[in-house]
Amino acid sequence: MGQTFVEKIFNAKAGSIVFHKPDLILTHDNTASIKGTFAQMGGKFVSNPNQMLVVLDHNAPPTNAKLANQYQNIRNFVSEQKVNKFYDVGNGICHQLMANHARPGMLIVGSDSHTCTAGAFNVMAAGIDRTESAGIWKRGETWFRVPETMKITLSGILNEGVYAKDISLWIIGMIGSDGANYMSIEYHGEGVKTLSVSERMTIANLASEMGAKNAVFPPDEVLSDYLGLQMKDGVWADADANYTKTIDIDLSEIYPVVAVPHHVDNVKAVAEVKGIKIQQALIGTCTNGRLEDLRIAAKILKDRTIPPHVQLLVAPASKDIYLQAISEGIISTLIKAGANILGSSCGPCLGTGQGIPADGTTVISTANRNFKGRMGNKEAQIYLASPACVALSAIKGEITDPREKPQDECFSFSKEQSSTIEIDANDNRKKNGVWNYADVDNLNTDQMFAGNLTYDILSSDVPSIMPHLFKGFDDKFTDQLTEGDIIIAGENFGCGSSREHPAVGLAHAGVKAIIVKSVNRIFYRSCINQGLLLIVNKAIVDAYRAGDEVEANFLNGSININSKAFNIPPLPDKLMKIIEHKGLVNAIANG
Repeated sequence: MGQTFVEKIFNAKAGSIVFHKPDLILTHDNTASIKGTFAQMGGKFVSNPNQMLVVLDHNAPPTNAKLANQYQNIRNFVSEQKVNKFYDVGNGICHQLMANHARPGMLIVGSDSHTCTAGAFNVMAAGIDRTESAGIWKRGETWFRVPETMKITLSGILNEGVYAKDISLWIIGMIGSDGANYMSIEYHGEGVKTLSVSERMTIANLASEMGAKNAVFPPDEVLSDYLGLQMKDGVWADADANYTKTIDIDLSEIYPVVAVPHHVDNVKAVAEVKGIKIQQALIGTCTNGRLEDLRIAAKILKDRTIPPHVQLLVAPASKDIYLQAISEGIISTLIKAGANILGSSCGPCLGTGQGIPADGTTVISTANRNFKGRMGNKEAQIYLASPACVALSAIKGEITDPREKPQDECFSFSKEQSSTIEIDANDNRKKNGVWNYADVDNLNTDQMFAGNLTYDILSSDVPSIMPHLFKGFDDKFTDQLTEGDIIIAGENFGCGSSREHPAVGLAHAGVKAIIVKSVNRIFYRSCINQGLLLIVNKAIVDAYRAGDEVEANFLNGSININSKAFNIPPLPDKLMKIIEHKGLVNAIANG
């Protein structure tokens, strides 16, 4: 039996636990927090400064003195550590700047869930959390579970008015936001050759919204031409590799789609939501802020004017893209149409900078997440779409199909959305020491700890985290949380950002266990790294009823619900040692 791409990268079979030294480790504004964790591990000098790529982009430029001081501390740190791959404010978004460094066959990790974007360059690229990043600074390596692989074969060519963003959202709508959970995704087929590197970056970027560990494209002539390199170091799967799942997609059958509030797999055809009034539009971010995307928008906006009740924000993905867009006259076209051009920053997507929408605002965006509160206001509605759809919708003031001859399609796949988005103030979800969120699927890290607090409060500042846990989702949680509590939840728990604040807070509070139907892979790693036991067992969640007595006996590997016992498999020894040390910080600090 042949090997998949990731089996070749790690030289191990799917399911194996291996330790490897990444070629690069990406950190951004969270470098300030990671620095504190690194010190707790006993770190003084990083093991290999050449591994490090540091970018200031999420709050760039800083919006208050506290963030400005963090930025200055990061500058001082990279200077002390002799880090030569450092990009200060204004250079661009980290995943775009990674294009300057990612090369075929590399292993790259980053303390950001969209690190998978680099898979466009035939790289094994995956997101990790902050604590794990500090561990790599200290030791130079980290653990990986070699993922199973999904093979997606693309044929045909996209029709006019259909773009790479539509491919990504189509796949997410087809398989769901956890449809590739902990998997590697390989893109194969003749259709791949029709996609530029920019388009591949968009598709790879959204792998994290499918739950995947990574996505990867082949080392073909398109990539060779882009990099100006021969593909001698490229890695690709064997023809007889074993795949857990295979999907065939004819690109000519795809039509424009959108993700509607409040989850990325809530996908509809544009035809199903056309005419919905919008008040704000965003083009840019790490998903669609490249030159090709700005060209598409400028072509639509040329000699037209955005109506006064619509705000269009544009954030180029990097300084180089910004300058090229100026050179080509794109920026002038966008400004004349009425767009506001922002700096190359993540702020509008996360809700930490400019562009926070007002209450009741409907936003259409090229970003990658539309969780409630994602752009900084949970009273706004966010739709995700291609740059063409966003640009034309901004002109029309309503969601509009970008094709010259729109059709009346209805998206043929449907993923059931969680019936519970937030907990009512009169609903007490804690009984007998168990928090019952079994009816909540896709409980994301924004709901557990608001994204706009991510850099105001460092993940190493535990006391400051605690008052904000689950605020806006279940306001009773943080006040009633006590040591020994158990949390029970539904599918895809901890999806979204690689933000580790929730895991840090829950571990500090002494939560005994989290039992879920399925879990996002980065959140799972965060729990392990904080010494927090997370159990994936659908049968336990389905069996639980509010008020049941739940007893956990980890020595004999069992969970009891009332009188019924459920066996739980042990963790691999190397991971169990982290749990026994009550987290990776202690495990490393104590040798």
